[in-house]
Amino acid sequence: MNPQALIIDDEPDILELLTMTLSGMSIDCVAAENLAQAKQALKQQSFDLCLTDMRLPDGNGLDFVEALQKQYPDLPVAVISAHGNMDLAVQALKLGAFDFVSKPLKLRVLRDLVTTALKLSPGQPERKERRSRSRLLGETDIIKTLRGKITKLARSQAPVYITGESGTGKELVAKLIHELGARSEQAFVPINCGAIPSELVESELFGHKKGAFTGAIADKQGLFQIANGGTLFLDEVADLPLMMQVKLLRAIQEKTIRPVGGHEEINVDVRILSATHKNLVECVKQGTFREDLFYRLHVIELTVPPLRERQADILLLAKHILQYLSKNNSITTPTLDEQAIRALNEYAFPGNVRELENILERALTWAEGTVITQQDLMLPVQLMTTVAVNKQPAQMTLTVENDLESKLEEQERELISQALESTRWNKTAAAKRLGITFRALRYKLKKLNLE
Repeated sequence: MNPQALIIDDEPDILELLTMTLSGMSIDCVAAENLAQAKQALKQQSFDLCLTDMRLPDGNGLDFVEALQKQYPDLPVAVISAHGNMDLAVQALKLGAFDFVSKPLKLRVLRDLVTTALKLSPGQPERKERRSRSRLLGETDIIKTLRGKITKLARSQAPVYITGESGTGKELVAKLIHELGARSEQAFVPINCGAIPSELVESELFGHKKGAFTGAIADKQGLFQIANGGTLFLDEVADLPLMMQVKLLRAIQEKTIRPVGGHEEINVDVRILSATHKNLVECVKQGTFREDLFYRLHVIELTVPPLRERQADILLLAKHILQYLSKNNSITTPTLDEQAIRALNEYAFPGNVRELENILERALTWAEGTVITQQDLMLPVQLMTTVAVNKQPAQMTLTVENDLESKLEEQERELISQALESTRWNKTAAAKRLGITFRALRYKLKKLNLE
């Protein structure tokens, strides 16, 4: 049986064009010229996809999208917006529309949209929720709510702006949105915009042609092309140079790119997810981030909570991390003693889950036997000061604790260097002098770049 599509538009020419295009994709279409006809069709049969105009003779397309989301949450609804009416299209995405296509219709864009939408079949949310739970660990209400939002956003093509402190797992959240959605069989391509030299950003994103610049010895695909059909995750997007922001906006809106040194546009079908630990609103106010690009990326905001707001999950996460690290190192998974558990629960984790991973990785090398003690954790001393009433201690200690962490590493580096020099670089003797295992010393040499 062919997929069934409901098409709603009051312009006969548009209805005919949509019907012909979808029929050519082996999709059966039911056409409606107004909301009354559409509602009647929905009562008579079920559909796999709905395409609706924003302005109809007997009602508002936005209200219809909102109503469909409540009555038929598994039905992907795409809206057709007039050229230049981006505000309404964005509003429709926020109300739950799957995606939008602008007039005049680009048939390539329409076909890509329909193909992606039809991959969302009913009956998958429960299975995907289980997959989400196995990846984004935690049983606190705040993390359960986040998993629910991720599952819902996976059924959309709306751009999502992921915000949260460093180390909270923004890339993990982006990858889950991709894996639980219709693009899961295609590539997920992450890029740290702040880690690329400004003069190479355009080449990285859009690719280049041979001879485009010194060092361009061959054609190179850009990340947009690599992610074609899939998802591109722009991490630290606030660090993009202003000139590149203009070109990124055009690529998103036109769904085309031009490689550096190239003369032809290349079609791309990519879902954009973005993140930064910076305050993007402040960046717009300061003039370092374009307002038009902000509104194009910031359609839906998803906040990843800091670890201190999900304290009850710390032990669960710690056990999972220890199992993972132990498996990778082919050793027995150690346990945490009571004092270690208490110390972890009382620690504010300014570096969030990433810091927890680093602490446990370090403890695993220092621990003797199969029990990790509080001393093995080597937690930085927390200097709790209350400079202002409206600031949380954990936020105020972030800089202090990072400084302490670096000082600890300096002290470790100095002690290990002294032990190695006094034993003429006999690692076994140096480990004995330091009172640690040979394995712990070997780990430290690698970690501190002393090898």
